Amino acid sequence: MLPTIRLGHLDVTRLVCGGNPFSGISHFSAELDREMVHYYSMPRLQECFDECWRQGINTFQSRGDRHQMRAYIEHRDGGGRMQWIAQTASEFADIPANIREIVSAGAGAVYHHGTHADNCWHAGRIAEVADVIKCVKDAGLPAGLGTHIPEVIRYAEDSAWETDFYMACLYDLARGYKSAPAVDQDAYARDRFPAGDPDRMAAVIRQVDKPCLAFKVMAANRNCGTSEQARDALRRALALIKPNDAVVVGMFQKHKNQVAENAGFVREILGAPAA
Repeated sequence: MLPTIRLGHLDVTRLVCGGNPFSGISHFSAELDREMVHYYSMPRLQECFDECWRQGINTFQSRGDRHQMRAYIEHRDGGGRMQWIAQTASEFADIPANIREIVSAGAGAVYHHGTHADNCWHAGRIAEVADVIKCVKDAGLPAGLGTHIPEVIRYAEDSAWETDFYMACLYDLARGYKSAPAVDQDAYARDRFPAGDPDRMAAVIRQVDKPCLAFKVMAANRNCGTSEQARDALRRALALIKPNDAVVVGMFQKHKNQVAENAGFVREILGAPAA
C-alpha cells in the first residue's frame, strides 16, 4: 500500500481514487461528461477498483447514490477489499434515509455533500448541516463535511461540530449559489480556478488537526494535460497539506492507466517503496 493516514477507524492511503468520473461528472465539459458515462460501464468500474488495489490505493470516494452503492456491493461480493468514503446524495429528499442506505451498502465513512453545504452557507442555513453530521455519527461511522469554501471549515470547527474529517476543495467553486450541471447547462461555464485559491484553502487545512481530503488538486482536468503537469499538481498539493491529510484524484482509465501513473507519482513524491 501507499503511505496511509488515520481517518476514524480506517487506514486510508494518501492517494484516494475520486469518483466523479464514475458518475460522468468532469467539471470540464458536457462532452467529457458523456465520454465518461459511456466508458464507465459496471465491468470497467470493477476493473478500476481492482487496478487501484494493485497499485497500492486502498480507498475510493464517490457519491452515495444507488449506482455507486451497487458498484461497491459488487466489488465486495467479488472479494474486493477497497474502502468506500461516500458523499451524501443531496438529490434524495430524505438524507438520513440516504445515509442509512449508504451504511448498509458497506461504506467506511460518510461526508455531507459539499455543494449542498455551501448553498446552505450562502442561504444562512449552515447550522442545519450539523444534523447531518450527527446522523452519520449516530450510525457509527466517521463523519465528514465537504466544502469548497474555507470559511465553512472554520465555522464547523468554531462551532465544535462532531466532524471527524473534511473534504476540502482546493478551488472555491461556490462563491455564490451553485447549481448542479445535471439541471443547469451553464454550471461549468461559471466555474473559476484562480491560482491563489489552493493557498487559501490550504491555510485552513493546516490549522485543523483533523484529517482533510483535498480534492480538485488538478483543477478538474485543467492542470494535467501532460504527465509532468499531473506530477507537479500532486507535488504541490501534497506540499500544501498536512502529513495526516490525503489527496483525492478522479481516475479516467479510457486513454491511459491514470491509476498506475498517479500512484507512481505519489510514491515518488512521498519517497515510498515501489509497488
